[in-house]
Parts: sequence; structure tokens; C-alpha cells
Amino acid sequence: MKRKIGLALLAIAILAWAVASGCTRMAGGAGGSAAQKTYVKPGEHDTHYAFLSGGHSGQVFVYGLPSCRYITTIPVFTPEPAKGYGYDEESKAMLGGFTWGDAHHPGLSETNGNFDGRWLFINDMPHARIARIDLKDFTTREIYGPIPNISAAHACPYPTPNTEYVFAASRFSAPVPTNKVAKVEDYVKDFKGVIAGIKVSSEGRMSMGFEILMPPFHWDLSDAGKGPSHGWQFFTCYNSEMAHDTLEVKASQAEMDYVAAVDWRAAQKAVDEGKADMIGGAPVLNPEKVKGIVYLVPTPKSPHGMDVNPTGEYICASGKLQAEVSVFSFKKLMAAIDAKKFEKEIMGVPVLAYDDVLEAKVPVGLGPLHTEFDGKGFAYTSLFLDSQVAKWKVGTWEVVDKIDVYYSIGHLSVAEGATMNPTGEYLLALDKLSKDRYLPVGPSHPEGAQLIDLRGNKMELLYDFPTYPEPHYGQIISASKIKPLKIYPLSENKNPHAIKSAEEARVERKGKRVDAYMVAVRTHFTPDVIRVAAGDTVYFHVTNLEQDIDITHGFGILNSNIDMQVEPGETKTVKWVATAAGITPFYCSNFCSALHQEMQGYLEVAAAGTRIAGVQRPPKKQVEEVAALLRRR
Repeated sequence: MKRKIGLALLAIAILAWAVASGCTRMAGGAGGSAAQKTYVKPGEHDTHYAFLSGGHSGQVFVYGLPSCRYITTIPVFTPEPAKGYGYDEESKAMLGGFTWGDAHHPGLSETNGNFDGRWLFINDMPHARIARIDLKDFTTREIYGPIPNISAAHACPYPTPNTEYVFAASRFSAPVPTNKVAKVEDYVKDFKGVIAGIKVSSEGRMSMGFEILMPPFHWDLSDAGKGPSHGWQFFTCYNSEMAHDTLEVKASQAEMDYVAAVDWRAAQKAVDEGKADMIGGAPVLNPEKVKGIVYLVPTPKSPHGMDVNPTGEYICASGKLQAEVSVFSFKKLMAAIDAKKFEKEIMGVPVLAYDDVLEAKVPVGLGPLHTEFDGKGFAYTSLFLDSQVAKWKVGTWEVVDKIDVYYSIGHLSVAEGATMNPTGEYLLALDKLSKDRYLPVGPSHPEGAQLIDLRGNKMELLYDFPTYPEPHYGQIISASKIKPLKIYPLSENKNPHAIKSAEEARVERKGKRVDAYMVAVRTHFTPDVIRVAAGDTVYFHVTNLEQDIDITHGFGILNSNIDMQVEPGETKTVKWVATAAGITPFYCSNFCSALHQEMQGYLEVAAAGTRIAGVQRPPKKQVEEVAALLRRR
């Protein structure tokens, strides 16, 4: 009896401890409350990065999961003064004169169908551009485009399983080339859609591969085949009615729109064999002349999401005006193509029969938009009209769970859920509306994301956080796959304008062009007095000699649009025109040390025509002091 009482007391004590410590296993899977599941101790790091597109801000926003803490902004298509992006000469040239972009779909690079942590690609929809961000330093290194003949790249970039290609497709069909004059009422006759395959080198550089003329539908989203379907790229479209006005009515009349299946290896081979016509500077294939490169599959009611499951066998299309996800079989697709079972052609593109390719219809709910997958055989579909996420089983096609979101979800993102091996711990719901979820800030409400735990049988909402408009899409990657630099090693700085010691600091003049070779180190600019004349164009080449972590210097010039951030070991160049005689201070605009405010200098601008030495060097004593400072570090 005493033994039983003792065991009972022990059980009560264990239960009390479990409740008190929050370790009771919750419905969501991993133990603990929602607060405990998202808590990351001060000084500790999150387990995942989430990259969210910044919509018409043109940027990418980075969050840590599961804490949902905002980490940083990556400037991409829009100048960003805090980092000086779009102000220094290199990034200004990369922006190509545009001061905005509409960033929609981040796509992480892949190796063997899995995120590899090298690069992040993202599209600028209205200007048909694709940017490549190097994840060694979270910096935009290349912007490719505007892509010829593409009128707004919405179905973009969606890398292939070994990052051989990224893709783009016209959202707004238009005459080809795009500078061709035509009347809108001649839409069906004169307008074309275009799908482009952009090659990616092993170093990440993008170049034109091929383009395909398509019917003038509105091409929407895309996904790459994988496993057995590797080598194929799939696209959804709406407006197969080919309406050119009042689209909210006229583009929703047909029961079926289409999915396009592109054999990108065959398309590239056709270009390499000289079967393309050069239009607008791009090799363009016409399906009426070149067969075997693209096929259409009828798909119900304005499909949006285009998502291939991890095995590569099933191709899921979400008709946003229906209540089902259409799941197509790649095997059936290949069998129908091999048997040439075509219902008809549209502008040279063969059309397969819906029933010949369909594997299943999943009754997920109203307004299905986008599907991703976990590593346990489940799929998750966002439901815009129902404001829910539906969880369903691949193979049995049954819906097993639903969860409410707040509100009107667009895309969703599952941890590595677009790869062949999703980790699937978390799902981010990217909600179009937040309404009353946050403190009011006026008529413009923040948009929101919600973290959902996928580790249990039931989905569990863990956290809400506001986002800057508008996160169209995001991708989540394990933090262990990204190894960012902490500094740029000065020894590896190959910038032609770099100097690596105070002794090399100087100002050189050739006519009215002045080149100032400067070093920045706590807490000096060397030289810190620069003499020029009104009318001179001055190029400041600033090298940050610091090799300590998190010691970034800024370089801002008063009463100008000049400001940039220079990281440890980095060299940047910025141009400034001396418009009038006088004194203009410059300073370090990024806090760097206790004597940060003392880190400044002067531009002494003489009257136009004043004779100024061809080479200026800083005072010898100043150079010796900086050199001595560097030797002590």
C-alpha cells in the first residue's frame, strides 16, 4: 500500500513539474506552449532563415525562425540609403536607371534538388529583371534584364534542381518585340506571350538561353520538374479567353485555362541547332515551326499555384476560382505525349486531354492558390477565400486538417518545401490583409505573416508578425546551410581602386576629374582634407581597412545625395560634383566607435579655374599616426 501511495505521489509530482515547466505535449507536436516554441534566448540564433519578397518596395526582407525576428533588409531593385545601395557607382550601374522594382518570388539556388545556400534569385515583375543575391554576404551581385520580349516577368525565377536555369514568362502579353506598334483591339492577332529560359553558370552569372512564343494568355506562376520530371518546367496561366479589357469578367468565362509544360532541354537544343529567330536580341522559338518543346494541359478556372511534389511525379495546379487542386501525373503526361494524343493545337502548341493527364482532384476549399510539401508525404495549400491552410495527403488525396489564418492568405512557405527533401518543421502563411491584428497606424495597415508548427498531427498557429508590404512569397532554409562572411579579407580585395595603407592615400587630378583614394579606420578618414575646384567631378574610392567584426564605416557628404556604407575590407566608389565654391563637410554616417563623431573631413572647394596640385597627399604625421594605429591591431 505504501509503495502504491509513493508511486502515486511521484506521478503527481512529475505531472506538476511538467505543467509548471510547460513541457506538456501540445497538439502542435513539439512540447511547450506557442510562446516557448518561438522563444530564442538572447544571444542564441534561430534555426532557419526566411527570405520574404518586399513587393513594390523592391527589396528582400530576412527573418529568423522560429522567433520571427526581423534580421535585415537586402536591397535589390530599389536604392537603400542606410546601406548606400544605389548610391555607390557599382550598385547604381546595376540598377540601370530604375529607382523601383516589384519583387515577387524569391528562389534559392539548388543542387540535386535541394537548397544549397549559395544564392537567392528574385524577380522584378514590371521590368522583367532577375537579381542574384550572394548569400556569402547577403548582397545583390547581379541584375539581369530587362529580358527582351518579356512583358512583366511574373512566373519567375523558379530555379531548376541544379540551378541550370531560371525562368520568366509574360504576365501581360504584348506585341513581340515589345516596341512593335499595334492596336489593343487586335490583341488575338498581334499579341504574344513569351516564356524565357535564362541560363545560370556555375559561378551564378545569368545569360540568355532561349525564348518560346506562346499564345497571348497571362502567364502566372511556375515550378521546375524534379526527379523523373527534371528537364521540364511548368507554368500556369489565366485569360486563355484572350480578353484585352474588363478582365475581371471576360478572363473568367472559360471552364478551362491551361498549364504549359516546357521541355527546356529540347528548347535549348533547338536554339543551339539554329532553329530560332533573333527577335529583340533574343533567340525565339516558334512552336508552329519547332515541335516537341512545349505542350498545354487544360486546367480548371484560372490556375495560380504551380507546384511539383518532392518526388517529381505529381504536378499540382490550384485553380483560384474552383475548390479543388488538380493533380497531374508526369507519367501520364509523358505517355500522352509519346502517343501523340492531342486534342488540338493553339498557335502551334499541342493540347493534351485533361482526363488523360489527371491523377486526382483534391477538394481543399475555396480559393486555392499555392501548395508546398513537408517531408512526411503531406501537402499544404493556401485558401485565399476561406482564409485557411488545408493539409492533405499525397497519394490518398484526402484533406486531413485545416487551420484558420488572418486574413486572406496568398502564398505560403514550408521549410525547404519546394525541394526534393523538405524539412517541413514550419509553415509561414503570407497574409494579404491584417485588419485588426496589430496596433493601428492609420489607413495603411501592415501586412502579416503567421508561423504555423507542422511537427504534430495538427497544425498549430504559433506567432503573428507584421511585414512591410508586400510579401508575395518567401522561402525558408535551414540556417546551417548558409555560411556568411564576417568580414571581407583585405588580402583578397581585388578592387582596382583599393588601397591598403595610409601611405597609399592620395588625391589625383586629370583635367576636371579628381580621384580621391581614401582609407577609413577608427576614427579617421585619410586624407580628411581634400582640395578641389568648382566644376570638378570627384570620385571617392574609400577602402575600409578594418578587419574587426561589425566595424562598418559610412561615407556621407553634406547637402548632397551621396552616402554609402563600406564594410570591413571593402572598397566602394561614389561620384560627387563640386557645383560651387565653399566648404563641404563629409563624415562617417554609420556608428563605428566612441569617437565616431570625430570621424569626419572637409572638402575645400576653390573657385572654378583655380590651379590645384595634380597630386595631393595627406600630411606625413597623419600618415604615420594611422600606420602606427594599424600596426597595433
